[in-house]
Amino acid sequence: MSANVSVDFITHTFKGQSAPTLKDIALNIHPGEQVALIGRSGCGKSTLLHMLAGLTVPTEGCVHIRGHTVTRPSAKWNMMFQKPSLYPWMTVRRNAELGLLFAGCRDTARIDALLELVGLADKADANVQSLSGGQQQRVALARSLATSPELLLLDEPFSALDAFTRATLQDEVSRIARQEGLTLVIVTHDIDEAVAMADRVLIMAANPGRIAGEMAIELPAPRERASAEYSRAREALMTTFDGLVGDGRGGAAAQRTDAAGAPQREAA
Repeated sequence: MSANVSVDFITHTFKGQSAPTLKDIALNIHPGEQVALIGRSGCGKSTLLHMLAGLTVPTEGCVHIRGHTVTRPSAKWNMMFQKPSLYPWMTVRRNAELGLLFAGCRDTARIDALLELVGLADKADANVQSLSGGQQQRVALARSLATSPELLLLDEPFSALDAFTRATLQDEVSRIARQEGLTLVIVTHDIDEAVAMADRVLIMAANPGRIAGEMAIELPAPRERASAEYSRAREALMTTFDGLVGDGRGGAAAQRTDAAGAPQREAA
């Protein structure tokens, strides 16, 4: 089941800081939607993602997932990080089923199905130390999916991979999320990754972190990176990004554009 997410006017100031890291963040994410958060380093993308995951509680405002106020982590909204964080002495299967074991259950058939889904059925009994970086992230993905989450949160999980592996995993994770009916939110610095995976891109400005604008990516999945339509969407996103935060200060107003880069409406 897909989750709808409501971020209700979040402002957050870390202890010891005088200025807020995030200010007046308000947005809605629809069930089954794939959303990318992009912005320069320090704009608060990962902080916002951690709030969606329940890892950080905002100073003001709140996050609702399917109407429930998020105050702590849950197996229903799982997060993948830059590093797969696997237990090196365990097999692929044992790592993939950890979420279920922590929840007090075991479902061998589901783990087998998930390893098949992520292309690791033949590696089930291998030690994770013998796997490549991309294969280890596939294990982390299977582990995240094992508890049947409604929301999958990705914090640049492909950033350390080579370009070919990164593109392959971008396509596969997006496909799996659609197949499993998951809502997906990804934090990325990569314009190409945002265009490849997202239905909608939210552009964040810094000092303080805020949503400066958004753009819909109206391309069919899977997305063909060599197509003219993909190139136009990429250029439109880059132009919109540069117009809003290219100077490092962010725009004064949020602007929404379509995949061709045409302004749709202005918002305060």
